[in-house]
Amino acid sequence: MSQLSKNNEFGRVFAEAAAVHKQLLTAFEQECAGPLEKAGQMLIDCLEAGGCIFTCGNGGSAADAQHVAAEIVGRFRRNRKGLPAVALTADTSILTSVGNDYGFEEVFSRQVEALVRKGDILWAFSTSGKSPNILKAVQTAKAKGALVLSFTGRKHSPLETLSDVCLCLEGPTASVQEIHQLAYHILCDWVEAHFAGQL
Repeated sequence: MSQLSKNNEFGRVFAEAAAVHKQLLTAFEQECAGPLEKAGQMLIDCLEAGGCIFTCGNGGSAADAQHVAAEIVGRFRRNRKGLPAVALTADTSILTSVGNDYGFEEVFSRQVEALVRKGDILWAFSTSGKSPNILKAVQTAKAKGALVLSFTGRKHSPLETLSDVCLCLEGPTASVQEIHQLAYHILCDWVEAHFAGQL
């Protein structure tokens, strides 16, 4: 038997996570239902108008950005037409060349400058709400007439201030990211139901 099993470490970790999630879900229901509904409508309106969803984030949030783009382009639960989404985190040649030539702060904003159009959405993930490369991308998107949807883990952050819709939930970073995943799955489900004619 492993030391983890002897000490019931798995059980303790799951119990602690469940307790944090319960607190966060209560806060989510109270504070995020409105922004979540606005985000869903904003995504649907953008896609209906022929726009594209661009996503970005750092670290674990980069994985979330790619996860969202995959759900939109591919599918979440239903068969329906592919929808346009691009994860700005996924092209290593662009990320490394821009980072090398211009600095890491520019890795997303340079892509926004090149690809994003008026009416598109930049969906930014930053649990701190103050990542310089995310903020620069958001500023560039706003200057081009795009809308900004953000997921953060800190209230009153610079990212929240710049966003058209911000889903903000404070808590431990890992737990916030786990709740963010539930939230973006809800949004992907709504978008998909709409385009499958089920909403």
